[in-house]
Amino acid sequence: MHAIVANGFAEGPAEALRDFLVARGADVLVVAHPLTAEHGGTHVVTRYRDGGVAARRAVDLRLRPPASYALDPLVPLVPPRINTWFGFNPLACAQGLALRRLHRARRAVLWSVDFVPDRFGAGTLSTRIYDRLDRHCCLHADARVELSDAARTWRNERHGIDAPAHVVPMGAWLGRVPRSSAAALAERRVVFLGHLVERQGVELLLDAAARLPDVRVDVIGGGPLEPLLRERAGPSVRFHGFVTDHREVERLLAQAALGVAPYRPGSFTRFADPGKLKAYLAAGLPIVLTDVPPNAGELAREAGAEIVPFDADGIARAIESGLADRDRWEQRHAAALAYVSRFDWEALLGDLARTLGLALP
Repeated sequence: MHAIVANGFAEGPAEALRDFLVARGADVLVVAHPLTAEHGGTHVVTRYRDGGVAARRAVDLRLRPPASYALDPLVPLVPPRINTWFGFNPLACAQGLALRRLHRARRAVLWSVDFVPDRFGAGTLSTRIYDRLDRHCCLHADARVELSDAARTWRNERHGIDAPAHVVPMGAWLGRVPRSSAAALAERRVVFLGHLVERQGVELLLDAAARLPDVRVDVIGGGPLEPLLRERAGPSVRFHGFVTDHREVERLLAQAALGVAPYRPGSFTRFADPGKLKAYLAAGLPIVLTDVPPNAGELAREAGAEIVPFDADGIARAIESGLADRDRWEQRHAAALAYVSRFDWEALLGDLARTLGLALP
């Protein structure tokens, strides 16, 4: 049996690994802990066997993040014996290391899904504890996975170590994802996917939409800013909230003609490999984004993306020009699909499974 332990319920590497293993008939235990206060205090434990759900239970500890993080190792209280324990943050990995010492897990893997300097504030006790635990896991896990070479380098430098890591970037299920078509241009529809927090810059997209009253905007995702953004939005903006079924997210993306990612400068996205960009590309969407993610320049050169300043006028101009020329849209659409072909989860996770020697049916 393999275990996947992560915080959050959105689509990402943990969910991709789950789908990869379950599709191959592996026995998998998935533990999903709450990540943000809006998730409440519910921890979900799911057992997969023979390609389907064998058991599922929700445990409500009535304590919201971040206070609930201290209780994460208590769910489940007594895990079954595990072959490979994948911890998608230092606390989850540390639990796997403890189980390894108790001979209840054969090995533990640290899978880091982001890199955030001073995660809980510069010099705070919480950050010092997090860094110490992260460093310990980097040094003592049986394997380590990072989203990018840059994240591996930054984490090693912060902890003063030279620990090896496998690099597995964010991917997409290219075999199942529906794709946008030029017909979406006629509807003049653009889409935003992501957590509704300040660093995502969604308010600028709404201001840009106000300058383009004939453009329809779909906002997929929830978060603490959602009530304020709904009040601020015009009639052309539709909020879908947090969509639990990623197949529905993929369907909504394929109905759009452009994907927008107006990240706020200075946010930790500059250290990340944002999953929504791969979701946009898998749907064949040309992207309008700010120069914040580390791969922004590469996307502009190779994937038909357009980099814009962090202001509503620049975003509005890029949206208008992106919807105005069908031939240019077709070229950008083809470039997006060609670029994303190297990030198929099937290939990425297949390579990792062989590298780690995962026991699969």
